[in-house]
Amino acid sequence: MSSSPVAPRARRARVRMTRAERREQLVDVARALFAERGLEGTSVEEIAIHAQVSKPVVYEHFGGKEGLYAVVVDREVRQLHEAIAGAITRPGTDPRSLIELGTMALLDYIEENTDGFRIISRDSSPYTQGGSYQTILSSIASRVEGLLAAQFSHRGFDPEIAPLYSQMLVGLVALAGQWWVDNRDVTRLAKREVATHLVNLTWNGMRQLNPHPELRLPDGQN
Repeated sequence: MSSSPVAPRARRARVRMTRAERREQLVDVARALFAERGLEGTSVEEIAIHAQVSKPVVYEHFGGKEGLYAVVVDREVRQLHEAIAGAITRPGTDPRSLIELGTMALLDYIEENTDGFRIISRDSSPYTQGGSYQTILSSIASRVEGLLAAQFSHRGFDPEIAPLYSQMLVGLVALAGQWWVDNRDVTRLAKREVATHLVNLTWNGMRQLNPHPELRLPDGQN
């Protein structure tokens, strides 16, 4: 699903802003442009036009579009990480509820911050300092790994395979979330339904895990 092009704002009398207000305005304008066109497809001139400022103002605040992009991404990364980390670290919560809470936290972020999600899940840039979408997923997987290891040990599974399963679990939810944001206009599935099906697959699938799985490939195939 592609967003509608970002149209320049109508010209009007320039409003005097404090330095902090101008900085926030530039971040908001750039966020929408980066979500629509990506880092490489967005120019300082376009950012300045949409914000109704001169190009030097953008350079003064951020040193260029790369610095502005880094601020946008770092904010989104921090917001998503805090949302999911807060959901899956509640003390005394059973494993299934943690999966539900983590899934809903990701889908809530996608729904409420679609532009931000498009930026951090699509773009990769050396200019960002606070991590990336992959950094977030790796951090979440590390947290899930500890939960799975405890469950595996309790049920007679080898806890050494917990890291692999945590990556699969987090990757499943993340990819499904990305599919949902790209197909919300054509699918009848609402957010809660998507979360329900994700939890259905992950939780019920894990309950039926074989502690000693084997492949059933035809003879002669490795």
